[in-house]
Amino acid sequence: MKHIAVIGAGTMGNGIAHVFAQNGFKVQLIDVSQEALEKGLQTITKNLDRMVAKEKITNATKNTTLDNISGFTSIKEGVSKAELVVEAATENLDLKLKIFKDLDAFCTASTILATNTSSISITQIAAVTSRPDHVIGMHFMNPVPIMKLVEIIRGYNTSDKVTNTIMNLSKILNKVPVEVNDYPGFVANRILMPMLNEAIETLYNGVAGVSEIDTVMKLGMAHPMGPLQLADFIGLDVFLSILNVMYNGFKNPKYAPCPLLVNMVNAGKLGIKSGEGFYDYSESRKAEKVSGQFLKG
Repeated sequence: MKHIAVIGAGTMGNGIAHVFAQNGFKVQLIDVSQEALEKGLQTITKNLDRMVAKEKITNATKNTTLDNISGFTSIKEGVSKAELVVEAATENLDLKLKIFKDLDAFCTASTILATNTSSISITQIAAVTSRPDHVIGMHFMNPVPIMKLVEIIRGYNTSDKVTNTIMNLSKILNKVPVEVNDYPGFVANRILMPMLNEAIETLYNGVAGVSEIDTVMKLGMAHPMGPLQLADFIGLDVFLSILNVMYNGFKNPKYAPCPLLVNMVNAGKLGIKSGEGFYDYSESRKAEKVSGQFLKG
């Protein structure tokens, strides 16, 4: 397997493309938006520059990695040579079903179709194709170039051959693949999302403030990042979407999103991506921090 297509040039998509390209695969990075595609390629370049600066890779590796990536705005053109397609579009069921219908039509019969979904049923996605045995979940963790875990999710009809191929491929990427079955949220988000939601409930109920909640979890539970900061990092809209999938899948009130989360998403406070969530990431806030540091100096 040498040719990999990645659908979506956002945070997860460009990270997945980066990892495949750095490990010698020819990658076709696809996004319907030329602007998003260019931004994704710029992000990959910046991340590679950071790795060079830290002496984790050489300039030669950086250049080879970039040479391995080609950009496309047409799915049909981008997947023409692909032996594996990894879909990393927005966590929206209708969009993913549309993409997989197109992939089924445009890809060769032997092409494996993978999705980076963090919660949506692999079996449901596979059902819109004529090759459900060739559909599988590859749930990478963010940031993709750094995080080792890949959840490998088998749909109801995913074949042993395809599962073994993707497990072995993940190891070639220097990742640690873990095979799980197809239930809402899989393993990672089934455990993580209720915890983050409970942290928001704790804030909503006035038990403690944002920094206090995060400090307790970081210092008391040895978490590298507090739950509210992590929610901002994930994106509160993505977080809400995952919770809704789990709530609808399990019909259990413990997965019901906190009203504060719903209100924040409706207000456009989505975390880092919008500049404000539980924390302020705006340019003015950055300027204040720089000014404060200057005055202290």
